[in-house]
Amino acid sequence: MKIVSKINFKLHRIYFLVLLMLVQGCQAQDKKNEKDIESIQKSAVSSNERVSYTGNVDFKYAAKIATPGVVHIKCTFKTPLKEYQDDQKDFFNMPDPLKEFFKDDPFFRQFRFQLPHSEQYNSEPYIGSASGVILTPDGYIITNNHVVKNADEIVITLFDGHSYPAKIIGNDPQTDLALLKIDEKQLSFIMFGDSDKIEVGEWVVAVGNPFNLASTVTVGIVSAKARNINILNDQGAIESFIQTDAAVNPGNSGGALVTLEGKLIGINTAIATPTGVYAGYAFAIPVDIVKKVANDLMNFGSVQRGVLGIVIRDMDSELAKKIKSDRANGVYVDSVTTKSAAKEAGIKAKDIIISIDNIETLTTSKLQEIIMRKRPGDNVKIVILRNGNEQKELIATLKKPDETSKLIQMGSKTLLKDLGIEIVVIDKEDQKKYKVKNGVKVTKLYNGKLKKFTDIREGFVITSVNNKAIFSIKDFMDAIENQKGGIMLQGKYAGDNTYYYYAFGK
Repeated sequence: MKIVSKINFKLHRIYFLVLLMLVQGCQAQDKKNEKDIESIQKSAVSSNERVSYTGNVDFKYAAKIATPGVVHIKCTFKTPLKEYQDDQKDFFNMPDPLKEFFKDDPFFRQFRFQLPHSEQYNSEPYIGSASGVILTPDGYIITNNHVVKNADEIVITLFDGHSYPAKIIGNDPQTDLALLKIDEKQLSFIMFGDSDKIEVGEWVVAVGNPFNLASTVTVGIVSAKARNINILNDQGAIESFIQTDAAVNPGNSGGALVTLEGKLIGINTAIATPTGVYAGYAFAIPVDIVKKVANDLMNFGSVQRGVLGIVIRDMDSELAKKIKSDRANGVYVDSVTTKSAAKEAGIKAKDIIISIDNIETLTTSKLQEIIMRKRPGDNVKIVILRNGNEQKELIATLKKPDETSKLIQMGSKTLLKDLGIEIVVIDKEDQKKYKVKNGVKVTKLYNGKLKKFTDIREGFVITSVNNKAIFSIKDFMDAIENQKGGIMLQGKYAGDNTYYYYAFGK
C-alpha cells in the first residue's frame, strides 16, 4: 500500500511521483445501455446463500459474508521500476503535509498509504500484493489505483484458492480507485451498504490480506467521517475518508470495510502511523464514491465528473464572526467561476453551503464527495446561508470540468500542470488579509516544479514574477511563458508582513 508522512518544521512536501499507466478501457456505451453494479448485485443476490443477521454485536456473520468477496491481488513488474521503488523509500522519509492534524499528539508523526506488501523489494521482477473486493458475480473487482498502477501482470486469487489473470478496465487517480475484471461467473460478492448512513461509533469489520496473510479479519469502530488527510497528490483529488480504528496494515489496500450486516461501506486505503504499520487509525474510501467510480469505469472507461465551479474553504468561528453568521461549520464560498453551474444557479461569493441534496455539508470534504458522485447534467439541490443567516434553496445543473475551467485552455493548463499549482485572482477580502493590492493565490499544490524546487506553500499570494506585477491569471501565464531564464516569484502569506521569494528554472 502507499505511504505518506508529516512535516515537523517545514511546510513543504516531498511529492509522490505519479506514474502514468496505460489502461485497458472499455468503450463508451450509450447511456440507455449503461450498466449499474448495484442493480447487478440485487438481481444476483438470490444466488448467494446468506444467513440472517441477528442484530447482536457478533462479528461472525460479517466475516462469513465478506471474506469470500475479498480477493488477494499479486502485481508483477517485469522491468526495473526505479521510480516505483524510489516512491516507497520516499514514503518513509516524506515530510508530513498534515502539520495541524494530530498536532498535539507526538505519537502520530506520519500518515501513509498502505503500500502493497513487497515480496522481493530489491530483486527483479518486483512483486507487490494487496487486496480487492468483488462487486459483481461476473468478475468485476475494485481496488486501489496505487496497488495496480504500472503493473505488467495482475493475478487475482479467490477465497477458495483459484487464481485468474486480471485486466484493468479503468483507473481513477483522483480517488485512488481502479476497476479490474477476471473471466469467471457466479462469484461471491459483497453487497453495497450506505456510507452516508453509517455513524461515528458503529462497529465495522476490515477484511484483507495484510503481509500476505490471506483473508484476515479485524474489527473496530467508525472514528470519524469525511476526513481529508491530504494524501492524494493527483490534481483534483477527492478525499472524504471514513476513519476507523480497525487494524489495517500494508497488504490491506483495496480490501473491504463492512458493517456487521456484511455490507460494503468502504475500501481500505491509508493508515496513520509512525512506523509504516498499524498504530491506531486507518482510512477507507466511502462506498458511495466507490459505486460512482466503478459504474463509470465499467461503462465509459473513465469517470464522468460534474462540477459546480466554485472556490471553497471550511467555515470556522473566526470566519463566522467576520461575516456575522451564527454558524461556524459548513462550506464557505470564496469565489464563483464565470459561466459556471454555481453562477447560473445564483450562488455568490460569501455564501455558506450547508447541504446538498438533503445531505449536510459540514466540511469541504463532504461537499466534494457529494458532487463527485454526480455527472454533468445532473441537478443538485443546494441550501445556502446568505448574509450570515438568511437561508435560500437553489438548484444547480452541473457542468463538465472544461465548461467551467477558470484556468483558460490547453496551453495554460499544461503550464499550470507543469508548475503543479492551481491559482485564483485575489479578492478584496484577500487584499486586506494579505495587505497587498494585487496578485494570484496558490489554492492547491501538486507534483510539479514548484514542489520539487521550492518550499512554497498553499495560500501564498504571488504579487510579481521577475519584478513584474501580477493582476490576473493571464498576467501570471504571460510572465512565466515569456521568461527565457530563471523565474523568481515574489509574494506574501496571510498574517505575515514579510515578502518571500521563490526561484526556479524554467
